[in-house]
Amino acid sequence: MCYTQSNTIMKSNVTLKIEADLLREIRVLAAEEDTSISALLASRLEQTVLDRKEYDQARRNALPRLRSGYDLQWSPIRSRGELHER
Repeated sequence: MCYTQSNTIMKSNVTLKIEADLLREIRVLAAEEDTSISALLASRLEQTVLDRKEYDQARRNALPRLRSGYDLQWSPIRSRGELHER
């Protein structure tokens, strides 16, 4: 791995092995978005990490509420006979 420093943000270079057909499609996608393959992949990976962090936080917030439950003030459904009593 190679490390570079730019504006106090440490970045690392990585090497990927991907199929030639996929690489061609990635080049087209990057060109359509007017960016480099490196910037495209970095952006997608950053978004993936952010999505995972948000999901994990939402899960941590939801689990205690689910464990304690909600009072829905539910009452059992009445039987057919009870519904049709006159």
